Amino acid sequence: MQEWIDEFLHYVLVEKGYSEHTAAAYRNDLTQLRRHLAGKEIHSWHDVGRAQILNYVLYLKGRQYASSTVARKVAAVKSFFHFLVGDGKLRDDPTASVDSPSVDRHLPHPLSPKEMARLLAEPARSDNPRALRDQAMLELMYATGMRASEVIELEVEALDLEAETVRCVGKGDKERVLPLYERVCELLRAYLENGRAKLLHSPNEKALFVNHYGRPLTRQGLWLIVKEYGEAAGIKRRVTPHVLRHSFATHMLDGGAGLREVQELLGHSSISSTQIYTEVSTRRKREVYDRAHPRA
Repeated sequence: MQEWIDEFLHYVLVEKGYSEHTAAAYRNDLTQLRRHLAGKEIHSWHDVGRAQILNYVLYLKGRQYASSTVARKVAAVKSFFHFLVGDGKLRDDPTASVDSPSVDRHLPHPLSPKEMARLLAEPARSDNPRALRDQAMLELMYATGMRASEVIELEVEALDLEAETVRCVGKGDKERVLPLYERVCELLRAYLENGRAKLLHSPNEKALFVNHYGRPLTRQGLWLIVKEYGEAAGIKRRVTPHVLRHSFATHMLDGGAGLREVQELLGHSSISSTQIYTEVSTRRKREVYDRAHPRA
């Protein structure tokens, strides 16, 4: 059974051009399905029918996964069986009549502009190489709304500080060129001149943001950095790279940016993914109205 999973993963990486991160998520989801089926004494994909898929969905829900997680795992299973049928390995798709689970719609919770200002000011309390890196990195994330994976994969050559732009490669290897404001360019110059050079162990390293070993910063490392500064800034809830992305999008819309422009900046393939931020913006305006208007 694992052999067909491996073939599917090769297909999504090579032919579909999906990222390693997406392929890893597919691997985890399909391995979980295979182990579940093995526990039911099913050891061949030919023996999987609609009943087994529905039983697996109930198993996932019973483990108290978030509705979005269940939906993602079921989508991975559907993609896998669609591939098997298309490749001629199976005649029938057991997921064809299985509906995708509904997903509870959770609105993002961005930082307020004041909270964002406190967060961005926190690494400026020091001027050592790590602090210079963190100042530039946090400011860049708020300036562009880039995903965590996009930030850690940036190379130095992606920057054009004279033109005040950064070249970013997002999902599906789609490239976009993002504008930068003057403040973030200044911080990036300071980091490149006085921070990164002192963190490097090899002059051949291409990654823009490196750790204290001189190696590319990891996704986990980035999350820990953002989390620590959020706590140091006295922000009462957990701050993550995605919260910075939410904040960028919401503040842009609050400032008058158009939905299409924000979609392009975020790298969303569908505008429906961006529209959720209009709901956040509307909600925030309502909260301000209710607090401020004397008759509200």
